[in-house]
Amino acid sequence: MNFISDDIMNYAADHSEAEPILLKNLYRETNLKVLNPRMISSSFQGRLLSFLSKLINPKYILEVGTYTGYSSLCLCEGLKKNGEIHTIDKNEELSTIQRKYFNKSVFKNQIVQHLGNAINIIPKLNFDFDLIFIDADKENYIKYFDLVFPKLKSGGLLITDNVLWSGKVLKKDLDRETKIIKKYNSKLNKDKRIKNLLLPIRDGLTLSLKH
Repeated sequence: MNFISDDIMNYAADHSEAEPILLKNLYRETNLKVLNPRMISSSFQGRLLSFLSKLINPKYILEVGTYTGYSSLCLCEGLKKNGEIHTIDKNEELSTIQRKYFNKSVFKNQIVQHLGNAINIIPKLNFDFDLIFIDADKENYIKYFDLVFPKLKSGGLLITDNVLWSGKVLKKDLDRETKIIKKYNSKLNKDKRIKNLLLPIRDGLTLSLKH
């Protein structure tokens, strides 16, 4: 869901860095062949992820929720030459399309795929991450935050997707996932260890800077 008009978003996209061809092809294939293609990051959001990664120039990135790998490749654009992105997903059926496009990328040797439950995998990752992106099952957002935060370096950036949840966070009658998203947003906003900025881009994106 977009909270900004399509005309404005198209204008913004037209006056921003162009989406690379590889990502255009991945976006197209995701929409043609994958269930729930709306889960993929938009091209504009992808350019934002790329831009933030380039500003940080991270050595280590953690992504919780790979989907088809679009956001992974966007985040890779800012990696140091000796850097790595560790991306986690539990859906084995998506690993083929992920690897297909990762292998076509110049970052293919810097992408480490983890297949399985992120709650079990995150504690085993012994890295100080400069950048972390959470875009996975909403019911575990709070657990993911609690697991990844100690692994985020001071001055590091946490990005969380879907924090507006199609605008349902403003409704009175809340389903279970929306209640969790609202609780998560409140948790971040009250946490004195971070500075937060919630952007109404696509389905809502929160940037959390660790002190």
